[in-house]
Amino acid sequence: MDRIFFGLGALLAASGVAAGAFGSHALRGRLPPDLLAVFETGARYQMYGAVGLLAAAWAATRWPGSAVAWGGWLLVAGTAIFSGSLYALALTGMRALGAVTPFGGAAALAGWVALAWAAAAGR
Repeated sequence: MDRIFFGLGALLAASGVAAGAFGSHALRGRLPPDLLAVFETGARYQMYGAVGLLAAAWAATRWPGSAVAWGGWLLVAGTAIFSGSLYALALTGMRALGAVTPFGGAAALAGWVALAWAAAAGR
């Protein structure tokens, strides 16, 4: 599990850097400032998710078990839904996509809580 989470975390970080650069260079001037800010929020939280997965990889070596596995997978899902919905909203302008974003945020929060639980219950 540690290698899977580390690999996914590294890929999320790399694509987060790419998304940030894309937003900063290719989208500046093409998107209205409010939608550019939405895109940048997606990139920022994608990086947070990447860091969380790197932490989950480490935690899997320290406290292996279901709490770490749940935490990592919830971070994957949360990051994909949260950042993905923000990217889609920014690029399409379809504000209704913002209704999906809180589900990703809730999944990411649950992932962080599961990692905290793993640490508290770990031996």
